[in-house]
Amino acid sequence: MVSRGVFGLIVLLLVAGLSAALLLLPLPTAVNTIPLSLGDVASEDILAPRALTYQSEVLTEALRLEAANDVPAQYTSPDTNIARQQMTDLRNVLNFISSVRADTFASETQKITDLAQIQAVHLQPESAEKIVQLSDTDWQTVRLETINVVEQTMRGTIREDRLEEARRSIPSLVSFTLLEEQTNLVVELATAFITPNSLYSEELTDQQREIASEDVAPAVQAYVAGETIVPRGHVITASDLEALEQFGLLETETTWEDTVSVLAMVAINFVFVFLYFAQRPDLRSNPTSLLVMAILFLLFLAGGRLIIPNRTVVPYMFPVAGFGMVVAALISSRAAIILSLPLSILTAYGMSNSYELTLFYLFGCAIGILMLRNVHRMLSFFWTGLGVALAGATVLLAFRLTNPLLDAVGFLQLLAASAFNGLAAATITLLLQFLLAQLLGLTTTLQLMEISRPDHPLLQNILRNAPGTYQHSLQIANLAEQAAERIGADPLLTRVGSLYHDAGKVRYPLFFIENQAPGFRNPHDDLTPEESAAIIIQHVPDGVEIVKSHRLPKRIQDFVLEHHGTMITSYQYHNALKAVDGDTDQVDKSLFTYPGPKPQSRETALVMLADGVEARARAERPETAEAVQNLVKEIVDHRLKTGQLSDTKLTLKDIDEIIDSFATTLRGVYHPRIEYPKPDTISRLSRNQEQTVPREAKSEVDLSK
Repeated sequence: MVSRGVFGLIVLLLVAGLSAALLLLPLPTAVNTIPLSLGDVASEDILAPRALTYQSEVLTEALRLEAANDVPAQYTSPDTNIARQQMTDLRNVLNFISSVRADTFASETQKITDLAQIQAVHLQPESAEKIVQLSDTDWQTVRLETINVVEQTMRGTIREDRLEEARRSIPSLVSFTLLEEQTNLVVELATAFITPNSLYSEELTDQQREIASEDVAPAVQAYVAGETIVPRGHVITASDLEALEQFGLLETETTWEDTVSVLAMVAINFVFVFLYFAQRPDLRSNPTSLLVMAILFLLFLAGGRLIIPNRTVVPYMFPVAGFGMVVAALISSRAAIILSLPLSILTAYGMSNSYELTLFYLFGCAIGILMLRNVHRMLSFFWTGLGVALAGATVLLAFRLTNPLLDAVGFLQLLAASAFNGLAAATITLLLQFLLAQLLGLTTTLQLMEISRPDHPLLQNILRNAPGTYQHSLQIANLAEQAAERIGADPLLTRVGSLYHDAGKVRYPLFFIENQAPGFRNPHDDLTPEESAAIIIQHVPDGVEIVKSHRLPKRIQDFVLEHHGTMITSYQYHNALKAVDGDTDQVDKSLFTYPGPKPQSRETALVMLADGVEARARAERPETAEAVQNLVKEIVDHRLKTGQLSDTKLTLKDIDEIIDSFATTLRGVYHPRIEYPKPDTISRLSRNQEQTVPREAKSEVDLSK
């Protein structure tokens, strides 16, 4: 035998594998898909099958690349250290030239040769000769002007691509007081020391290009129905392929990258689900619930993957929220929310607007699950469906209103689809809840409302054959239902369970005092206490058999089994003890004990308490509010002391609420009433009054009429 934990793991892995397979299957596309690739030539005009607006990644990337290319090369700020270094080098060269000129031991030819050896400046032979021949005054003039020109030039910004421009501007900076020959020497010397002080920065250039690229708004591509996407003879571009893919007109193949992506997405989602179920042993130990959740998950996922792709409005009509609401109504609200997350993600995975769809489904599921609190009221399904519709409409507003190409008619269609989504989710929940409840051993609103009708065959049988039991059951229903409202239990289930809890009494109705007419001889008087107790106790198994024969839900059978718990038939047990002078060893207590089990839910516990309280109140008929309160408290305390409520989830606060509710309801039933005169007394008083009224007065009375 496979343990329940292993079974749950197998189910989880199986669902994960089938989910991956559903995501890897080719999405349904239009019939006229076309096998085209980049660079192919279209053999025919390809028209848009419907209106479509989408953000084009291809066009957006082209615009971003264009914006980045328009950014000019970026340069650093002028570096003053470069200017200082050039000025230092210039002074060193000028000092060297001065020392060569002042060398008295060298000939003019030697001096010219020495000047030609300067590496920082490549002086022309003619320029070197002129420098040697200049007078000291003229040389000092050339020297100072060269320093001044280089300093002025290097103060400005000199980029690598503008170096020649800076050098060409040097003649204009030389003082006009210099002779042409001196000016030429200054220009030649200064030009050698003009160098770029603002360098190209690849880092700054990349930053500016990235900023320019990010500033580009996403390109929106729009088509109307019937518009030509690709004309005949056109060479297919990347933009064309993107448009065809958006319309679902392009045949695609599943690559290994697609497979890995799907497996990764499925894996992370189901690891999340596994971690949740690892903390919920109550769910893992229920194979039926696990199978129901697994089958529903796969059905909704398969339906979404088959219906949604390549459609504009249909995705917003698909009632993913119905899955979460069904699981919440039948099994667990927390499990419903946890499972709705992977279902929403996987259903929208790979779609063109997957992010929007995922949030649309997810919020619809969450709102539906949280609003569906009372599954036994039909109106709650309507309000829940409305909540799902409003959640979807809100998501659409958040995403669509910012679209500059918003189509008002198309947007209204999407809002209508969201409204249909909510209605469909509520309807599916109501139907699936009814169909699956029997499989899970649950009761539904429709079932309870159906079997609570007074014309139900079993209720009619009880009314005809055991009218006292029928009236007793109605009293129990009123008591228990009011208390259920107070403590947050299920009022409808409690009321219906109360109506059928004594169904077994219809088999031998006259053995129960509520069905005996006044003056009727009690048949128990002719039986031994053991025989009497056996008949009384038998109404429990008889009731189960009768309820089963009428195909009532298992939860109703629980009321029949548990409403006496494991208590004893005290009246018969007392008589048995009295017959043996109180010797408990001579009496088999088990013969006077109900088979049980004890109440397992708050609803069956309420019926047990109401049953005891109503029977006691009917027998004693308390006249004061205090007497009613004490009676109720005594019955409830007795059930607590004997451990009949130990298997329920009733709290001390619940017990106080139940006592107060029972007492309030009973005070309305057994409140003091005035004693009305009998009809014959009224007639006698009337005759006496007529005899004592004078004839004159009687005439006046007659005239007044």
